[in-house]
Amino acid sequence: MKDSDFGSSSARLRELLSVLRCRGILHGLTPQSLRQILEDLGPTYVKLGQVMSMRSDILPQEYCTELEKLRATVQPVPFSEAEKVIRQEYGCSIQQVFSEFNETPLGSASIAQVYQAVLKDTGQKVVVKVQRPGIRETMQQDVRLMHRAVRLLSHMGGPAHNSPLNFDAVIDEMWTVAQQEMNFLQEAEHMQEFAKLNQDIAYVSCPQVNRHLTTERILVMEYIDGIPVDNTEKLTALGYDMNEIGTKLVENYSKQVLDDAFFHADPHPGNVWISGGKIVFLDFGMVGRLTRHDQQLFRSMFEAVAEHDVHRLKEGLLTIGTAHRHIDHARLYDAIDELLRKYGDTSLSELDLGKMMQELLQLSTSFDISLPSNVTMLARGVLTLEGVIAKCCPEVSLADIVKTHLAGEFTEQFDFKKEVLHNGKALYSSFRSGIRLPAYLSSALKTYTKGHTKLNLEIVGSEEPLDKIDVMVNKLVVCIIAASLFLGSSIICSTQMKPLILGLPALGLLGYLTAIVLCIILVIHILRKPKEKP
Repeated sequence: MKDSDFGSSSARLRELLSVLRCRGILHGLTPQSLRQILEDLGPTYVKLGQVMSMRSDILPQEYCTELEKLRATVQPVPFSEAEKVIRQEYGCSIQQVFSEFNETPLGSASIAQVYQAVLKDTGQKVVVKVQRPGIRETMQQDVRLMHRAVRLLSHMGGPAHNSPLNFDAVIDEMWTVAQQEMNFLQEAEHMQEFAKLNQDIAYVSCPQVNRHLTTERILVMEYIDGIPVDNTEKLTALGYDMNEIGTKLVENYSKQVLDDAFFHADPHPGNVWISGGKIVFLDFGMVGRLTRHDQQLFRSMFEAVAEHDVHRLKEGLLTIGTAHRHIDHARLYDAIDELLRKYGDTSLSELDLGKMMQELLQLSTSFDISLPSNVTMLARGVLTLEGVIAKCCPEVSLADIVKTHLAGEFTEQFDFKKEVLHNGKALYSSFRSGIRLPAYLSSALKTYTKGHTKLNLEIVGSEEPLDKIDVMVNKLVVCIIAASLFLGSSIICSTQMKPLILGLPALGLLGYLTAIVLCIILVIHILRKPKEKP
């Protein structure tokens, strides 16, 4: 590493540690302190915090809610810096590509700035998204230093024992997502894929990308002269029906998730505009994808919610997620049943689907069931969309529209011949199994009469009490050892065993010191009460 790079890294590391200490990270990391730390560290970390606010599988919900407050707009870099990036990417001046270029940015974020321009060749109005110079290198250095800072703080007695966060996993996840957002070629591909999937939908569109002028650090697309969907007064004054807009918006989002398996992950009002009678989706830096298997599971789980089928919802959750410890199925069943009962008296049209999905995610986290990132992104997207609908057109029911979409899909895809064939095979398989049943019963009875029957007994939920007993026994053993050392050292000190230190036998003095150290460690462990898992 060059001396200058080493010096800048050391200075940045000192700055990171200084901010972390000032915000009291050694005493634990609260949602508020995490947000304040990210704001203090600058635009790079603001962006990372915004990304993580959508990951309730990694961060507890209270942290995600707090991170949503992070400022979306940051101080723009001088136009000369953006101009330098354009020159580097195109190998020519701005004037050779654009006949007009407004030097005042339309918007400024942590990764890029957006400008309005006019193409020289065609005269078309376009939006030019220019990546901040050096942002990738800055982020890469900061992420590397953040890992070092976490290691240093853990050695200094940081919140590693009590915090619900895995700091290294959070940093790695943020960096992975940030790298995707910094590749504008990938965002251009997302926009083209979205346009292709919705080409037959007359009321939905997205900006057209100019692939010839788009690079990894510059994205050129058509200029959209529209109105944000939450500007209800202006839209109503222009004659738009907000309920119609809301219905079509939810219907299309249902299509994105349930039919296309490719959906916009952040449909907040700033990314959903109305232009020329169409709903226009903007900013495709973050999109989600689902497998066909995931789609089937989501359909099944939604139907389970509608029918209050606890067993079906539990099986869907265990199938789509990954359990990291033994699952107490009885407790999980009761927890899901309680969740469904909470919404039991709520009609489907009044069901807060996004909130319910968030509560289901929290429930899975409490049982150490991790869910794929696309699932949590979908939950966050649905919650964001529900917020938009509640503000713009509260009479529209997201759950009702999803149910209608599923019913229409079932009608379109229903094939009577296939259903008869499938059910016939299932009936034949059941018949064959029924024929074998007497043989199985006979074999079981023979085993029982010969005394060879074995009973496997599992005490459900015994792991946590046994772990606590194990900790208690360990503390008791340490206590007995310390007491024995005190007694043994006292006996040795009553003799004149040599060598002597301060007039006392060295072995006895060593025993006293060891016992004192063990007692201090024991007291610290007793006073420190780690946060128990649910």
